[in-house]
Amino acid sequence: MEHHTQSTEVTFHHEPGEGTKRIWKTFWILLFITVIELALGFTMYLVPDMPHFLVLFLKGVIVILSLAKAFYIVSIFMHLGDEIRNMIMTIVVPLMLFVWFIGAFLWDGNAWRTNRNRY
Repeated sequence: MEHHTQSTEVTFHHEPGEGTKRIWKTFWILLFITVIELALGFTMYLVPDMPHFLVLFLKGVIVILSLAKAFYIVSIFMHLGDEIRNMIMTIVVPLMLFVWFIGAFLWDGNAWRTNRNRY
């Protein structure tokens, strides 16, 4: 009995948890979307004689992919994906209004710039 030692320390074997899988899944999804965005951007750069409607379409796709990436980043890293709907709307609705205000002010500023010499 005299060779036994007692310790109050509790140790656990470390096992990679579910959080690691979620991080890697997030990494691969964001990487995939980013590669698609870069491929579309390089396509627009390398083909200079592309029709105007196709350029606008590709830019729209890039904007939509960027918004999807932003939504996914906010959902995962800010943990809004785990929140209740009212909390999400409390954050998202003012943000959408802010983005709308920026667009409206840019539109109005451009209209003022183009029409200021006409009247």
